[in-house]
Amino acid sequence: MDMKKELGSSGIYVSKICFGSLTMTPFQSNLSIEEGANLIEYAFERGINFLDTAELYDNYEYIKRALKSIKRDEYIITTKSYAYDKATAEKSLEKALRELGTNYIDIFLLHEQESVHTIRGHYEAIEYFIRQKEKGYIRAIGISTHKVAGAKGFNKYPELDILHPLINYKGLGILDGSRDDMIEQIKIASKNKKGIYAMKILGGGHLIPDVTEAISFINNLDCIDSIAIGMQSREEVDCNISLVERGLYPEYLVDRLREKKRKLIVADYCTGCSICVNKCRLGGIEIKNGQASATEKCILCGYCANYCPDFCIKVI
Repeated sequence: MDMKKELGSSGIYVSKICFGSLTMTPFQSNLSIEEGANLIEYAFERGINFLDTAELYDNYEYIKRALKSIKRDEYIITTKSYAYDKATAEKSLEKALRELGTNYIDIFLLHEQESVHTIRGHYEAIEYFIRQKEKGYIRAIGISTHKVAGAKGFNKYPELDILHPLINYKGLGILDGSRDDMIEQIKIASKNKKGIYAMKILGGGHLIPDVTEAISFINNLDCIDSIAIGMQSREEVDCNISLVERGLYPEYLVDRLREKKRKLIVADYCTGCSICVNKCRLGGIEIKNGQASATEKCILCGYCANYCPDFCIKVI
């Protein structure tokens, strides 16, 4: 994966695959710090120079460890936070710089923006990030979103550089519209020379049985610069590179991936506190018989696990 593409007009050049790093954390595969860092390094050796994380994922230590053997100026890091004003934005940036052991962040996104109204409501944080971009602590700013309205809101703010939208060939997880509605907004952003990297292209794992079609669909959208894919093993890194570059997997690896059935596990000691239910914007989890339980809307993103005060939830 040698060829790199510019994210819009940001001056940031990235691999077609972005390493989605949530899956290596205790909330999902629970790799050790060393195992996770080694996997990041392996992906980098295979040409993947772009990684997506977030303050919520609590995995900066994995990346910091990997940066001991990866030259910082050869690696692109995106992080995200729910900052809404200057104070929370400053705290998020300082935390990222400190815990990653770096003196700049390539891309800083406001996490899960829902519409032009939430962007407007968080604009004090955006103003802070703009100032830090001018000082060289951030190279580009933008938003992530699961909503068409979020992407539409992004397109109303020319000062934003990067859009990280949820998009897959079945439209799984898009909260307020269709796949084609989201693509329409992505195309507008691309026309305006904004950088776009897609998320949830496998629908949280639900599209693994149709993985060839799922990645082919995204590959054929010339308005998308890069695609974030969660990876937990070297086999998954190799598989994803093969499919994105050549349109096929080695058969033995395909079979291994298709056999993998991801699911959300809730420990018996769950108290049914409902914090996870209140945090899930998809309606993907409910309280049933006194404990949390996944609904048919769950896309196995694992975000609910990050909020569980008793660490009851895990996606495996």
